[in-house]
Amino acid sequence: MCYGFYGWESACISPVNQQFAAAESPCRLYEILSELWSAETCAPRLRERWSSENRTLGQCSVTAFLVQDIFGGKVYGIPRNGGNFHCYNVVVDCCFDLTSEQFGDEAAELVYAGNPEQFREVHFASEEKRLRYERLKGLLVEFLDGISVNSEEKE
Repeated sequence: MCYGFYGWESACISPVNQQFAAAESPCRLYEILSELWSAETCAPRLRERWSSENRTLGQCSVTAFLVQDIFGGKVYGIPRNGGNFHCYNVVVDCCFDLTSEQFGDEAAELVYAGNPEQFREVHFASEEKRLRYERLKGLLVEFLDGISVNSEEKE
Protein backbone atom coordinates (compact mmCIF):
# COMPACT_ATOMS: atom_id res chain seq x y z
CA MET A 1 0.00 0.00 0.00
CA CYS A 2 1.15 3.55 -0.70
CA TYR A 3 0.66 6.26 1.92
CA GLY A 4 0.96 10.01 1.51
CA PHE A 5 2.68 10.97 4.74
CA TYR A 6 6.39 11.80 4.90
CA GLY A 7 8.60 8.83 5.74
CA TRP A 8 5.97 6.14 5.32
CA GLU A 9 8.34 3.93 3.32
CA SER A 10 10.72 3.50 6.26
CA ALA A 11 8.16 3.66 9.08
CA CYS A 12 8.57 -0.02 9.97
CA ILE A 13 8.69 0.11 13.74
CA SER A 14 6.57 -1.56 16.40
CA PRO A 15 4.92 -0.04 19.45
CA VAL A 16 7.02 0.08 22.61
CA ASN A 17 3.89 0.70 24.68
CA GLN A 18 1.90 -2.55 24.78
CA GLN A 19 -1.33 -0.69 25.55
CA PHE A 20 -1.18 0.33 21.89
CA ALA A 21 0.13 -2.96 20.44
CA ALA A 22 -2.85 -3.17 18.05
CA ALA A 23 -1.60 0.01 16.36
CA GLU A 24 1.12 -2.28 14.90
CA SER A 25 3.10 0.36 12.94
CA PRO A 26 3.01 4.06 12.03
CA CYS A 27 1.22 3.16 8.79
CA ARG A 28 -1.50 1.26 10.67
CA LEU A 29 -1.75 4.09 13.20
CA TYR A 30 -2.19 6.55 10.31
CA GLU A 31 -5.08 4.43 8.98
CA ILE A 32 -6.73 4.46 12.41
CA LEU A 33 -6.16 8.16 13.07
CA SER A 34 -7.62 8.97 9.66
CA GLU A 35 -10.91 7.78 11.16
CA LEU A 36 -10.41 9.71 14.42
CA TRP A 37 -9.01 13.12 13.45
CA SER A 38 -11.74 15.75 13.48
CA ALA A 39 -12.36 19.47 13.78
CA GLU A 40 -12.52 18.83 17.54
CA THR A 41 -8.91 17.58 17.60
CA CYS A 42 -7.72 20.29 15.15
CA ALA A 43 -5.89 23.42 16.33
CA PRO A 44 -8.55 26.12 16.93
CA ARG A 45 -6.89 28.63 14.58
CA LEU A 46 -7.32 26.12 11.72
CA ARG A 47 -10.75 24.63 12.52
CA GLU A 48 -12.63 26.65 9.92
CA ARG A 49 -10.42 25.12 7.23
CA TRP A 50 -10.48 21.54 8.56
CA SER A 51 -12.34 19.06 6.37
CA SER A 52 -12.61 15.32 5.82
CA GLU A 53 -10.52 15.87 2.67
CA ASN A 54 -7.71 17.38 4.77
CA ARG A 55 -8.00 15.39 8.01
CA THR A 56 -4.41 16.03 9.10
CA LEU A 57 -4.82 19.83 9.15
CA GLY A 58 -3.99 21.22 12.60
CA GLN A 59 -3.27 17.80 14.09
CA CYS A 60 0.56 17.80 14.19
CA SER A 61 1.51 18.32 17.83
CA VAL A 62 -1.25 16.22 19.39
CA THR A 63 -0.49 13.45 16.90
CA ALA A 64 3.30 13.62 17.28
CA PHE A 65 3.14 13.35 21.07
CA LEU A 66 0.65 10.48 20.79
CA VAL A 67 3.04 8.75 18.37
CA GLN A 68 5.80 9.27 20.94
CA ASP A 69 3.63 7.57 23.59
CA ILE A 70 3.20 4.57 21.31
CA PHE A 71 6.53 4.17 19.52
CA GLY A 72 8.95 6.15 21.71
CA GLY A 73 11.56 8.39 20.13
CA LYS A 74 11.58 12.16 20.00
CA VAL A 75 9.36 14.91 18.64
CA TYR A 76 10.97 17.64 16.54
CA GLY A 77 9.53 20.84 15.13
CA ILE A 78 10.00 22.52 11.78
CA PRO A 79 9.87 26.30 12.33
CA ARG A 80 6.84 27.87 10.64
CA ASN A 81 5.58 31.42 10.16
CA GLY A 82 4.32 33.12 13.29
CA GLY A 83 6.67 31.29 15.65
CA ASN A 84 4.82 27.98 15.43
CA PHE A 85 6.42 24.59 14.85
CA HIS A 86 5.21 21.72 12.70
CA CYS A 87 5.83 18.58 14.77
CA TYR A 88 7.04 15.21 13.51
CA ASN A 89 8.64 12.08 14.94
CA VAL A 90 12.05 10.43 14.92
CA VAL A 91 12.30 6.93 16.38
CA VAL A 92 15.82 5.46 16.30
CA ASP A 93 16.77 6.18 12.65
CA CYS A 94 13.18 6.37 11.37
CA CYS A 95 11.85 9.88 10.63
CA PHE A 96 8.17 10.23 9.77
CA ASP A 97 5.38 12.79 9.86
CA LEU A 98 1.84 11.43 10.00
CA THR A 99 0.38 14.89 9.38
CA SER A 100 2.57 16.14 6.51
CA GLU A 101 -0.27 15.84 3.98
CA GLN A 102 -1.93 18.93 5.43
CA PHE A 103 0.60 21.04 3.50
CA GLY A 104 -0.33 19.68 0.07
CA ASP A 105 2.31 20.56 -2.52
CA GLU A 106 4.20 22.63 0.06
CA ALA A 107 5.02 19.41 1.97
CA ALA A 108 7.92 18.80 -0.44
CA GLU A 109 9.54 21.98 0.93
CA LEU A 110 9.54 20.82 4.57
CA VAL A 111 13.03 20.06 5.88
CA TYR A 112 13.22 17.17 8.36
CA ALA A 113 16.75 17.75 9.64
CA GLY A 114 18.40 20.13 12.08
CA ASN A 115 15.17 21.10 13.81
CA PRO A 116 14.73 21.69 17.54
CA GLU A 117 13.35 18.98 19.79
CA GLN A 118 9.84 19.68 21.05
CA PHE A 119 8.66 18.93 24.56
CA ARG A 120 5.14 18.08 25.68
CA GLU A 121 5.56 20.21 28.82
CA VAL A 122 5.91 23.27 26.60
CA HIS A 123 3.16 22.35 24.15
CA PHE A 124 0.76 21.18 26.85
CA ALA A 125 1.23 24.34 28.88
CA SER A 126 -1.69 25.31 26.66
CA GLU A 127 -4.65 23.58 28.32
CA GLU A 128 -6.54 23.65 25.04
CA LYS A 129 -3.79 21.67 23.30
CA ARG A 130 -3.46 19.22 26.19
CA LEU A 131 -7.20 18.59 26.08
CA ARG A 132 -7.10 17.95 22.31
CA TYR A 133 -4.26 15.47 22.86
CA GLU A 134 -6.19 13.72 25.64
CA ARG A 135 -9.28 13.59 23.41
CA LEU A 136 -7.36 12.04 20.51
CA LYS A 137 -5.64 9.57 22.83
CA GLY A 138 -8.97 8.62 24.40
CA LEU A 139 -10.52 8.03 20.98
CA LEU A 140 -7.57 5.85 20.01
CA VAL A 141 -7.82 3.79 23.20
CA GLU A 142 -11.56 3.26 22.57
CA PHE A 143 -10.90 2.25 18.97
CA LEU A 144 -8.15 -0.20 19.92
CA ASP A 145 -10.26 -1.64 22.75
CA GLY A 146 -12.97 -2.26 20.15
CA ILE A 147 -10.49 -4.18 17.99
CA SER A 148 -9.48 -6.30 20.99
CA VAL A 149 -13.10 -7.08 21.89
CA ASN A 150 -13.95 -8.03 18.29
CA SER A 151 -10.92 -10.31 17.94
CA GLU A 152 -11.68 -12.01 21.26
CA GLU A 153 -15.30 -12.62 20.17
CA LYS A 154 -14.11 -14.29 16.96
CA GLU A 155 -11.91 -16.76 18.86
